[in-house]
Amino acid sequence: MTHGLGQPNAEIVRPHVPPEAMDHVARALGGLRLDLRVVRPRRTKLGDHRPPRPPLRPAHRITVNAGLNPWAFLTTLLHELAHAATWERHATRRRRVRPHGPEWQREFSGVLVPLLEQRVFPDELAAAVSRSLASPAAATCSDRGLLLALARYDLHAEGRVRVEDLAEGTWFRVDARHVFRAGRLVRTRRQCFMAGTEQEYRVHGLLAVEPLAEPPAVSSSPRRRLRRRR
Repeated sequence: MTHGLGQPNAEIVRPHVPPEAMDHVARALGGLRLDLRVVRPRRTKLGDHRPPRPPLRPAHRITVNAGLNPWAFLTTLLHELAHAATWERHATRRRRVRPHGPEWQREFSGVLVPLLEQRVFPDELAAAVSRSLASPAAATCSDRGLLLALARYDLHAEGRVRVEDLAEGTWFRVDARHVFRAGRLVRTRRQCFMAGTEQEYRVHGLLAVEPLAEPPAVSSSPRRRLRRRR
């Protein structure tokens, strides 16, 4: 599923970015030939960029996942726009430009720094963005510190909390088949034990789960690919 095909690019992204950043985003969009799409969420990436390949793809194609919180959408969009700007700026030496080399880093910094100077980002997130700019990752979802900061602005369904916020010993449900008891935090993951089997898994601290008031009566066996502790 895609959203906004045929609309001006600024109007495609307007519902997804913080209002205070919209003028800056519109200016960044204005100088590029873009086929911009908001697409179904993907597990492996938040967004991507494909350069023009005439005649089949006459413009840059940028996709960003739907469902991101506004700050994550903004950061991902600017990341991909920096790729498009790098491609345009270095037309005579594209084969020698690395995808996330110094040329891209300069473009990414150039499109983010004005937002930092205007104090558009919340303070906690601005600090994470500034640290990220010192050594930009190949993808927003590869920068652990920035990802953690962005995830704090996610909206979750009522009754669900992040695994990192559970008290040790709390029972929780990931879905209909996966129930665990929370153990200790181990960096960005929590040591968890499956109901009925006591098998140990490491569950990411940012996963939104349903806390349970009491231990489950029936255990379930794991089928989804969770990270098991070996």
